[in-house]
Amino acid sequence: TAERLVETCEAAATKEGVQISAIVLDNDGNQVYFDRMDGQGYLNIITADMKARTALMLRSPSKILMNNVIEDQTRELQYIQLNEFANSGGLPIVVNKQMIGTIGVGGSAPRVPVWSDEIRAHKALTEVFGASIPALEKDVPAKPNPNPANVPVPRFTVANPPKTNLSSDWAMSGKAAANVFDGNQLSLATAKKIAKACRDYAAGKGFAGSIFILDNAGEYIHMERGDGQVFNNIRTALLKAQTALKTRQPTSVTNAQLRNNPALIARQTTYFNLFTNAGGIPIVVDGQMVGAIGVGGMPGGNDEPCAIEGLKAAFGDHATIPVYPQAAAK
Repeated sequence: TAERLVETCEAAATKEGVQISAIVLDNDGNQVYFDRMDGQGYLNIITADMKARTALMLRSPSKILMNNVIEDQTRELQYIQLNEFANSGGLPIVVNKQMIGTIGVGGSAPRVPVWSDEIRAHKALTEVFGASIPALEKDVPAKPNPNPANVPVPRFTVANPPKTNLSSDWAMSGKAAANVFDGNQLSLATAKKIAKACRDYAAGKGFAGSIFILDNAGEYIHMERGDGQVFNNIRTALLKAQTALKTRQPTSVTNAQLRNNPALIARQTTYFNLFTNAGGIPIVVDGQMVGAIGVGGMPGGNDEPCAIEGLKAAFGDHATIPVYPQAAAK
């Protein structure tokens, strides 16, 4: 259901010619599903999450806080102290008067009443759940800006999109790549292909897993958690991906090294904040590192094999995967 909500938002954004980031949280604040469309940067990604978490804390639309700030700007300091984000785009998911999570959408410029992050999220909820979804809050008209816009704003754009040696089937290109000055970022379509193969691998064994796919800057590209996964499953998947990104090697390598020299465990985990359970792998394609994947929540040591299946499905022999030496004969 979370996947349907996010993909409904993405389809509408594509028709509108814009890019968005969208996230669905459960009632405990755990990530359920996340996508960033190609060309989205840090602020687009993080604000989608902030909006969803604000809606979760309020159990009401994040726009309520935005309206309050429009009427009294001094109120925003209090919201910041409470770690609440006074912007529209975060909505509780309330079905038949029961709240089951929240959705946050960020990354696109509003054109009310035709388009906004909040309008798109609300339409997605209505398309998936029907007319039981509560109506949107009214917008408070913006007040005149007391600071005249007389400070020149420099332009910072590139004339030509960045180039890459990777196949266009894997890396985003054109306007999206130019927007983030990176020709080696995985496309969302590729990240979802990796995740689907991993998800199918887990389902084939009767399991569910949590999957995070990050770019080289550590930002989310795609995330999903299987049904029945709890905080530890979800959080460890993210920590594995982050560790693989920082160390540029599979977490199973770090794990084996620490088991061979236990004296280093405290140093690795405390000084360097590494999480050394297997299941995190750098995404290296044709020798170029383009991100990392982390998988958690599956029993029997299946987290790393699940990640490997995803990389093989997306890149075939072009992906670098862990290779284990044969056990010495006894």
